[in-house]
Amino acid sequence: MEDARILESERYQMEQIRQLESEELQVEEVDEQSSDEDETNSGGASASSEFTYDTSLAALHSYLGDVEDTHNRLAFLDGGAVLTVPLFYLEGVVLFPEATLPLRVIQPNFIASVDRALRQVDAPYTIGVIRVYRDPNNGRIKLATTGTTAEIRQYRHLEDGSVNIVTRGQQRFRLRRRWMDVEESRCGEIQIIKEDLPLKTPREAVGRSTPLSIFRSGVHIQVPPVNRSRDDQYDFGNENDSDAMSEESFESELLPTERRLHQSALVSCDMLDDSTSSDDENIKQQSRIQPARYPLDNFRSSFGTGENKEADGVRLALGKRSMATHNTWKKCSLNQFRQVPRAFWPSWVYQMYDSYSLAQRAAGRWKQIVRAPSMDSYITKPDLLSFHIASKMPVSESTRQELLEIDGISYRLRREIELLESFDCVRCRSCETLIARRSDMLVMSSEGPLGAYVNPHGFVHEIMTLFKANGLAVIGNPVKEYSWFPGYAWSIAECATCETQLGWLFTATKKKLKPRSFWGIRSSQVADDSR
Repeated sequence: MEDARILESERYQMEQIRQLESEELQVEEVDEQSSDEDETNSGGASASSEFTYDTSLAALHSYLGDVEDTHNRLAFLDGGAVLTVPLFYLEGVVLFPEATLPLRVIQPNFIASVDRALRQVDAPYTIGVIRVYRDPNNGRIKLATTGTTAEIRQYRHLEDGSVNIVTRGQQRFRLRRRWMDVEESRCGEIQIIKEDLPLKTPREAVGRSTPLSIFRSGVHIQVPPVNRSRDDQYDFGNENDSDAMSEESFESELLPTERRLHQSALVSCDMLDDSTSSDDENIKQQSRIQPARYPLDNFRSSFGTGENKEADGVRLALGKRSMATHNTWKKCSLNQFRQVPRAFWPSWVYQMYDSYSLAQRAAGRWKQIVRAPSMDSYITKPDLLSFHIASKMPVSESTRQELLEIDGISYRLRREIELLESFDCVRCRSCETLIARRSDMLVMSSEGPLGAYVNPHGFVHEIMTLFKANGLAVIGNPVKEYSWFPGYAWSIAECATCETQLGWLFTATKKKLKPRSFWGIRSSQVADDSR
């Protein structure tokens, strides 16, 4: 029944596409006043309350024509697995797991690669996608060493010998070696990257740890012996432990000013700098130190020697003072607690590397900026969320390649949060001309504000869609054929300053279609620095 509903939905969408394509081309100029009104009502990533376009149509890639589904595809491989697959070098494209990549294969050697992927036994319907780029320093062509396997899900052989395929990213890999076979098909030996599991910091690690040795103003606390078990050492599950203080009880005893400072620390997860690793090592080393003697013990060996009575009197006085301090510390007053730092990290430090906490922050920030639908389903899957945001973030391709190469879910999410908070401007890569701002983003596809599309000549472009753009010149008349967005005609858009092709202007062919127009900017032509 579920498959029948899906097929019925696809048939309905294809019927909508046919209706849009049957409309006559009616391009209307958008005056400055209406453009300003739409911008005011844009809300960032949605054009206006009159948005009528069905964003699911663009995700179908119907311009490729009818395609057949593949069957008996390869399941996910274990991390560390080594296999040989056909390689596709794509300029201006960074493929992530779970992202869709359409291809129109025209060159004979790449057609041979597709045919090989369709019939290979070890990795059926699987190819490797690698980003190729030009080194800005010397102009040489270079290949990335980290790529993504792509699963061929749909394909179609055309009469002219070319092949249209729709793939989906599967797993990251490292390229070990590459070569060309007898058919001049590019092949490579790849190793699947073993992804880490989402980290959930246990509450006990934050609120129920026994402090380490702290020397401050003559106050000393003993370190639990190192030969104790981990549970005994940190008193996990001991509800009657009076020495351990939970986060709630700690905050309840703070003054209002102190509580505000503490809560601000919980939010400011970026306060910890690169010294964290060295600090962690210092604490580990400190935890290995055996318990030191109390200050009174330092004088016991000298008491009663009779060699120097005056010195003995001083030592005795100091010893009594140290004992009094120790007895006072046993009471563990709040004032003394404020003066002595807690030996374990506060909760906001653990939250910096809690994958689920980071996923919630990243999803909230993404929804705020992109105006995407609810991301609740992704919050429970931080690994998929990190790939989803990275594949749809409207930044330069080099920045997205950086995200692809990051190992570790928490580190990738932290970098994405940083980019989402700093991303504001879209500039021309060649001349640094300001093209648009973050508030000009527009979601025209159900896959997000950035997606990959292929033109009739086989070139794949990753474009970010914008409601408004500045400093662009439109070249030629609108063309309806082979449009990536059914119901819109496209025209080439160049940078008015350096005349570099930055993308396209898409104009509605139907009067009731909203928005009336929007821009598609190539991520490969966006400057790296987006701040």
